[in-house]
Amino acid sequence: MWSGRFREPLDTQFEAWQRSFPFDWRLLPQEIAASSAHARVIAAAGILTPAEADRMIAGLEAVGKLALSESEFHNPNSSSAASIAQAEDIHHFVELELTREIGDLALKLHTGRSRNEQIATDMRLYVRDSIDIILAGLGKWALALIGLAEQAGDAVMPSYTHLQRAEPVLVAHWLLTYVSMIERDISRLQDCRKRMNLCPLGSGAIAGATLALDRTIAAQSLAFDGPTSNSMDATSDRDFALEFTQVLSILGLHISRFAEELTLFSTAEFGFLDLPEAFSTGSSAMPQKKNPDLTELIRGKSGRLIGAATSLSVLIKGLPLAYNKDLQEGQEPVFDASSTVQGVLAVLPAFTSSLRFRFDRMASAASSGYLNAMAAATYLSNKGVPFRKAHEQIGNAVRFGLESGRELEALTLEELKQFGDQFAEDFYTAITVEATLDCHDVVGGTARRRVHAALADGRSRILAEIDQQTVKSAKLE
Repeated sequence: MWSGRFREPLDTQFEAWQRSFPFDWRLLPQEIAASSAHARVIAAAGILTPAEADRMIAGLEAVGKLALSESEFHNPNSSSAASIAQAEDIHHFVELELTREIGDLALKLHTGRSRNEQIATDMRLYVRDSIDIILAGLGKWALALIGLAEQAGDAVMPSYTHLQRAEPVLVAHWLLTYVSMIERDISRLQDCRKRMNLCPLGSGAIAGATLALDRTIAAQSLAFDGPTSNSMDATSDRDFALEFTQVLSILGLHISRFAEELTLFSTAEFGFLDLPEAFSTGSSAMPQKKNPDLTELIRGKSGRLIGAATSLSVLIKGLPLAYNKDLQEGQEPVFDASSTVQGVLAVLPAFTSSLRFRFDRMASAASSGYLNAMAAATYLSNKGVPFRKAHEQIGNAVRFGLESGRELEALTLEELKQFGDQFAEDFYTAITVEATLDCHDVVGGTARRRVHAALADGRSRILAEIDQQTVKSAKLE
């Protein structure tokens, strides 16, 4: 592709080492789409006749039907074996295969473009496609969580601060916490998609195309919002990849926190749930074991995602403008982060739907340990006691209960009155589990009516997101 200026052949080890095709073969669909768009652009500029453009696009479609995979690199009987062995990158591979399809006409396709803009375009298309797939997976996981929350009904569990029992909450309220995280992940991915949705084609190697090309043709053909505004930025920008991997690292942290809680809650010490056998394995040494392999693995995957974002940050931080070969190293972290998240989301919704909680154990844990102390302080506050004073009085009552081995509801009214005159018979109804839940009657609180409304609203929002994504995908197709 560039040998005219050189007298000596490449060192064979260097030639093999510097190739990107062993990993950027994943970009075949994006390269075909971008090349077809460029064919339309140069046809509009008079470089190709209408017949040549039709023939070239048909040839590209034929190349796009090739089933590339890593195994093909070791298959001497592959129909593309010669091109696979020779190709430096995905762009070169497509050119070689297109030449096999349509002859020397294929060599016209590179008129008015550079590999620098090609890879910038391909990577944007790849990230955009990945975002759409991941958004669909997040929608499925969110619905699985909502379905599980709906099944839980008014089941109660302890919440924790500092990993110590704090207050009772609805199991549904806890599950909706993760739906809120998912909604932020969805929003971040959508923002990332919108920011990156500009087309680099026509930017040339650095200074712009040398032909008077109508860049809007390629942008419209590829469903971009428009062409990029600066050729140097277009070929060197990897903000979209960096933002994408950073968003996925945050998503990975959310998934990891969910996995950590389930891992803890499934232990004998908590006993809040039974892990589904279909997603667990045993021990080769200890016959009684059922290990939380899925939750441990997806907890571990967050490290890969953080690593991908970190790799890109370090790679880009010192690069001068514009394109540098270092940017080739930025492809694999993007590929790995995308495939890692897609793999997790392929199993997480079904796993989530199959979870079965021990509601009796959770309710028992939520009904002991003075988790109604906040509600008790609120009771006194509603009687006119300043909250700081109410807090102190209930703290004294808790200490008395600890010393006598009884919960607040087991203390007699006479015993309670030694801590304050405002205690009355209605105190006991104010500190039941139900009353403790319902005293948090604010938007976002765990009061039963608030959680029921939040469930309905959450399902409506997620379904609306899924519908919007389906419409967008249909338009792209």
